[in-house]
Amino acid sequence: MQAILLAGGLGTRLQSVVSDRPKPMALIQDRPFMEYVIRELKANGIDDIIFAVGYKGSMVEDYFGNGAAFGIHAAYAYEETLLGTAGAIRNAARHMTGDEAFVLNADTFYRIDYRRLVDIKQKKGLDMALVLRQVPDISRYGEAVLTDGILTGFNEKSSDARPGTINGGIYLLSRELIGRIPEGKVSLENDMIPEWLAEGRRIGGFVNDGYFIDIGIPQDYFRFIDDVTEGRI
Repeated sequence: MQAILLAGGLGTRLQSVVSDRPKPMALIQDRPFMEYVIRELKANGIDDIIFAVGYKGSMVEDYFGNGAAFGIHAAYAYEETLLGTAGAIRNAARHMTGDEAFVLNADTFYRIDYRRLVDIKQKKGLDMALVLRQVPDISRYGEAVLTDGILTGFNEKSSDARPGTINGGIYLLSRELIGRIPEGKVSLENDMIPEWLAEGRRIGGFVNDGYFIDIGIPQDYFRFIDDVTEGRI
């Protein structure tokens, strides 16, 4: 199966420690972070990767090339201007070879069973499947709610410091749904998912409790380095 890796952001919060490369290319034991993401995808049978790149995207292509050295097939979709998450997905979709593809952020590492997303999308007849994760304090995020596997709330703000579930940032999207994303700068999380919910689209998924990290801030970048060094990854 294919996956679109969103790697076009500027990574401004990490620039104090990683200033010479795109955030997903930040080095972890002499390997870019994104290599760990790709190895995890390949372990799940996903070996056809579309890199959605922007800022210094040529560095990504120079490293991964056609993907053969990593046991994958690689294609590249460049953004001339920042397109947002949904815009980047639309831009990358021209490289899709099947009817659906996984979509995930290249600066996060999330250990999940990707096949489970395929199964739940088919079983429940979903237009889109996604992964949620549990956090101890939803007031820092927008809450996402599943009811019997169907998404019934998304990006809902709360001032209550309580446990809950939030968007995990991994999706399974059909080519048909991607085709409904308008041109230009569009957010998947803030624009399209709320719009699709309002239209009555069936969106669902599951809550995953596997290892998760987002290297967007220095302390989490260094934590991932520690996790790799200590053999937890």
